[in-house]
Amino acid sequence: MPISPQEFLKKYGFDDDDEERDHSLRHNAMEHARHLRRPHAGTPHDWEEWERYKREHPDEVDDSEDT
Repeated sequence: MPISPQEFLKKYGFDDDDEERDHSLRHNAMEHARHLRRPHAGTPHDWEEWERYKREHPDEVDDSEDT
């Protein structure tokens, strides 16, 4: 039965202790949702939603890029 490259590396002690960053779409979407920032582009509806969310949840918004 064939094994995956990750299993082979782990079996023979070549695996790194440093975990690689997850580049999956799910991970990126979760990071984006956790760290809300001002949108760079979008429809007028996106901007209206952003302004409403910023008013309702001021402590959850990263204003570092907001001018």
